[in-house]
Amino acid sequence: MLGITWPFIAVVVFQVALGSLSLYTLSAVRAYVAGESLWSKAQKDAIYYLNLYAETRDDSTYQRYRQAITVPQGDHQLREVMDQPSPDLDAARQAVLQGGNHPDDVERIIWFYRNFRNVSYMQTAIDYWDIGDDYLGKLDMLAVEMRSSFAAGPVDARTLSDWKARIVTINEGVTPAAKAFSDALGEGSRMLLRVLLITNLLTAMFLIAIAWRRSSKLLAQRQAFASALQEEKERAQITLQAIGDAVITTDVEGSIGYMNPAAEQLTHWQAGQAQGLPLSALFSLVDEQAEEDGRSLVEQVLSGSLKGGAEHARLIQRLDGSTVSVNLVGSPIVNDGQVSGIVLVLHDMTQERQYIANLSWQATHDALTGLAN
Repeated sequence: MLGITWPFIAVVVFQVALGSLSLYTLSAVRAYVAGESLWSKAQKDAIYYLNLYAETRDDSTYQRYRQAITVPQGDHQLREVMDQPSPDLDAARQAVLQGGNHPDDVERIIWFYRNFRNVSYMQTAIDYWDIGDDYLGKLDMLAVEMRSSFAAGPVDARTLSDWKARIVTINEGVTPAAKAFSDALGEGSRMLLRVLLITNLLTAMFLIAIAWRRSSKLLAQRQAFASALQEEKERAQITLQAIGDAVITTDVEGSIGYMNPAAEQLTHWQAGQAQGLPLSALFSLVDEQAEEDGRSLVEQVLSGSLKGGAEHARLIQRLDGSTVSVNLVGSPIVNDGQVSGIVLVLHDMTQERQYIANLSWQATHDALTGLAN
């Protein structure tokens, strides 16, 4: 069975594996898109709170800035760790979590970066990501400078104006980079979706072709086997129809399944009429030695008491009351170790009996006068 089904099992396993890989890859892309959204929002919040801090000098506003800038800093740390020849995966996981990503997406994000880092769309997105991080690095340096200046004492209006101008400049630089980063990541995800879709379709078509070819081969083999079996069956039917002895088959219950023409002539029954009837409907067995067995003919065959040999001469009585002497041979039909019925071969002994009777008469009578010796 395995020799027949293994190609189809292999097709299913391969298609499932490819589908699983495709879903995992798309899930990783989704995680990157979500991460980019968090990165963009965090850098906007950081710029807003730092500008507000310049106006209010409120420490809680600065802490909000610190909280916002932590997200892109985590993403920056992830990129630096993963670009190492032997990246520290534990540090990479911590960086992904610092970036605000869901814990279930951590392994997907790392796996995607390691395997698609040098793909064109991903490379372009990372380049814009790097530009954005440079601007955010300048923003954080400005935040440290502002924090130190406020701690040292009063700050004049000119310094405040300069800080705000620098914040505006950073915002004007990081915004296009963030948009380009988002566009490149989105285009890459769409391209990857198309590639995976085409790959899955082509693979499915290829596997279907293999399965179709295998199925065609199996069907051809089956057809050849069926043709050979039918040819053998027809040959057996012709042989059975040609032999002079009556051949009858029944199931284990004694219901008739087949009769050859000689059996039709011997029993005075047509095969179509007799099929399905019990064997006793065709004839009854009369023991010429008047030995009553008490068992049906089918039971005698199944017990092995009617195997081949001249000692099984029997007299059968047909439904119309006429009798005929036969030499009877029976054998069980065995399929896969199980008895499914019996086969009976009945040889009409009428001519033999007549010939023996003639010889006996000739031995005891004069050939010319016909008188007994």
